[in-house]
Amino acid sequence: MRKLLSLLAVSVLPLPALSQNVTLDVTGGDAALATRLQTASLTLALEEDGAEAAQDYVAAARADYRRLLTGLYSAGYYGGTISILVDGIEASRLDPLVRRGSVSRVDLRVTAGPKFTFGRADIGPLAPGTELPEAFGRGETAEADVISDAARAAVGGWRDEGRPLADVTGQSITARHPDTELDVTVTVDPGPRLTFGEVSVQGNDAVDTDRILAIAGFRSRQFSPADIAEAEANLRRTGAFASATVIEGDAAVNGTLPITISVVEQQPRRVGAGVEFSTVSGLTLSGFWLHRNLLGGAERFRVDGEITGLSGGTGGIDYSLGATYLRPATFRSDTDLYANANIAQLDEPSFFQRDISAEAGIIRRIGTDVELQFGLGLAAGEVSDDLGDRSYSLISLPLEGTIDRRNNEFNPTSGYYANLSIAPFVGFDGTDSGARVVGDGRIYRSFGEDDRVTLAFRGQIGSIIGADADGVPASYLFFSGGGGTVRGQPYQSLAVDLGGGNEIGGTSFFGAQMEARVNVTDTIGVVGFYDTGFIGTDELPFENGEWHAGAGLGLRYNTGIGPIRLDVATPTTGDSAGERVEVYIGIGQAF
Repeated sequence: MRKLLSLLAVSVLPLPALSQNVTLDVTGGDAALATRLQTASLTLALEEDGAEAAQDYVAAARADYRRLLTGLYSAGYYGGTISILVDGIEASRLDPLVRRGSVSRVDLRVTAGPKFTFGRADIGPLAPGTELPEAFGRGETAEADVISDAARAAVGGWRDEGRPLADVTGQSITARHPDTELDVTVTVDPGPRLTFGEVSVQGNDAVDTDRILAIAGFRSRQFSPADIAEAEANLRRTGAFASATVIEGDAAVNGTLPITISVVEQQPRRVGAGVEFSTVSGLTLSGFWLHRNLLGGAERFRVDGEITGLSGGTGGIDYSLGATYLRPATFRSDTDLYANANIAQLDEPSFFQRDISAEAGIIRRIGTDVELQFGLGLAAGEVSDDLGDRSYSLISLPLEGTIDRRNNEFNPTSGYYANLSIAPFVGFDGTDSGARVVGDGRIYRSFGEDDRVTLAFRGQIGSIIGADADGVPASYLFFSGGGGTVRGQPYQSLAVDLGGGNEIGGTSFFGAQMEARVNVTDTIGVVGFYDTGFIGTDELPFENGEWHAGAGLGLRYNTGIGPIRLDVATPTTGDSAGERVEVYIGIGQAF
């Protein structure tokens, strides 16, 4: 069968012939309309799927009258005609209850007619500050979906004002064919202003009802769609529920709106294991045990173990074993209690450390994109590096703030991210007192056709304030080099040179990473990048230290959850500039 597409005349969009031959002929319109109608047709979908039952084609053909008409209206065509012939007979004349032995041909014939614009576009009353779609206005193409969008915006405006029962109560839509204009008048009833009323819970079995109510955080205050979205997010964030939905009541009760929280619980326990390989850190073996509802209140308890550095280039083998407890909605719905304990051995290129630590605190969320964390931590251990062997013990007060306004966590193309951690600490038995400060900022901007080009920038800073390098754990000090700092340079290759081949981490750090990301197709992207890093001996970076840098190219394969990343980089400074290559593979963008 030959495919013919003749726009502004007759468009023929057939699919490959099987036992039935289905064609779509569109007279008038443009390529976008032809594609829209092809997508709308159930008959064409049947042929594409390889269906053969004659009765299925008859039913699909009869259903396509409405589907194709909806497609015309959605593109602004209100004077079109549709004819659907099944073996030469109009499908509307066929009795769907009479079985047919076979169907050899279905012809879908659409005459689009003229495109309509809005003559009158009125909707109201509107809540203060309501923004209607720009396309809903005189002279704009009268697409049916735009009318629906305008109605939703009008109703949504009143809901944002605390009127949950707002609804469209009337509409008048008139097509003036001589003028090819569509007159639209939509009437909205704002409904009464209500507060949240009685809240009930359904679907829970293992998780306590009172805890679900506390996590959701509904209070007796004016209705707000934002509060509903926040309640659903709070419940999903716990991990205890496969789904959590807030169902609004249909009618007011004494000035309030009843609410029902419907949940589906997850299986409480989960065990997992993983095997990873990195060209830098070698083989990593990991495993965990998780309980999503430890005490019946959606408390999360997780035990993790990891062995990394097997056959890698990051020193020796690292071991860690840790446990984490999280209790949501402690004190209030937006505040969680956390506690963790960890033992670890780090065999890094520049030091060997054994550590035991514990920390407890609270996590406070402000809106959907700001998170604050306050805690109290204890740590003790022993270190062996080029300064000698020593032990340490300290108490810390870690404070951390994060703001995340990226449009996508794994593949951001716009927005920004910032994190600042300040951890004052008091040392004992020869350990210094001071503070460790670490900052991380990222910004993303896209431009070009379909925003296919993205510029991404990252800046990192670190500092040890009030303490010497030999008076803190070696893991508190800073190194540069590798995938998280400067690609192309060997892992932790930049440190403080003590002479005689000895080195330790620095008390200050600065890093910058710059990328240009270009989507060549919807799934394939290429990246060019340049990274630089600084390690110093002062409290603040940029003085009494050394710089190094690296650059390279990368390939991205976009998946539904984030891109698969392949980066190839080389040093641009130092004796090995341009002479060695480092390869990095991962999931998600580098930052």
